Amino acid sequence: MHEGSSRVVSGRRNDRPTLEEVAALAGVGRGTVSRVINGSPRVSEQARDAVARAVAELGYVPNQAARALAGSRTDAVALVIPETEARVFSEPYFLDLIRGVSAELAEADKQLLLTLVRTEAERQRFEHYLAAQRVDGVLLASVHGDDPLPDRIAELGLPVVMNGRRSEAEPVAYVDSDNIGAGRAAVAHLAGRGRSRIATISGPLDMYVARARLGGYRAGLAEAGIAPDESLVATADFTEEGGRRAMRELLERTPGLDAVFAASDVMAAGARGVLREAGRRIPEDVALVGVDDSAVARLMDPPLTSVRQPIEEMGRTMTRLLLQKVAEGPGAGPAAGEEQRRVLPTELIVRDSS
Repeated sequence: MHEGSSRVVSGRRNDRPTLEEVAALAGVGRGTVSRVINGSPRVSEQARDAVARAVAELGYVPNQAARALAGSRTDAVALVIPETEARVFSEPYFLDLIRGVSAELAEADKQLLLTLVRTEAERQRFEHYLAAQRVDGVLLASVHGDDPLPDRIAELGLPVVMNGRRSEAEPVAYVDSDNIGAGRAAVAHLAGRGRSRIATISGPLDMYVARARLGGYRAGLAEAGIAPDESLVATADFTEEGGRRAMRELLERTPGLDAVFAASDVMAAGARGVLREAGRRIPEDVALVGVDDSAVARLMDPPLTSVRQPIEEMGRTMTRLLLQKVAEGPGAGPAAGEEQRRVLPTELIVRDSS
């Protein structure tokens, strides 16, 4: 084994050894390597010896453990958003989130590294960047259910906090808003206005936020005594064009609908355009509700009823949680559940669209 491994090492490029290579040579998992490097006691003596031999052979210790051994800090935090530049810098949600994160880091005298990870190659490059210990911690936003990055960051021994979560049983620390409550409040409001054919435009269902808002919509229907109708459910992608496509689909399937709950203000804006093209008046013919209470909602004609989530405060809260984890260091035990998982309340803001 070591003879074969030596040939690989001697033929290496001049790249820094990766965590995967250490784990493969030691015959252990990535998480075990990370725990050994960060001094965790939760590692067997046999595994510790195997990792020690591997890091020595690959030259991993001087590069990867220098920061941990010196107890130094980079005073930089990465905010990672797996979306395109066009979406990040055009959608109010991301701008408000970045504003909250940036303000909190500025008060703590920390630097913000904004990183957009859109492809598998970019994700791998970012993992290698993190392995070089160039940031103290990572904030993650807009994470889809199958994204391995949160777990990979945790395995590297870096503190990580997510904006939102991948599932109900999310193991990584997160700050979220009450997305189920958002859907329930929107439907309760529409039903209270006498609407009975209430449609919804959800986000992509591989994202927990979309599933939660859809679940809230269905719970709201049940509470209002309205029978569910899957022809009134359309899936989109949190973009304006996605909202337009979904609204066309809904009108084709169920032209008699009298209300729409869109899972974001941006999708509601797309839906409004299609409704107007179809000659439907808002709110006389079709009432419309969104989520976020962004500038889009306030500037829409008519102004959009929207479920407000405290986006900037979520950015601040997740940053404070991350800085707390950084200060505690890798040797600290996990924080209490309520400290690791925070859900902030939402609020329905009623305007002329409903």
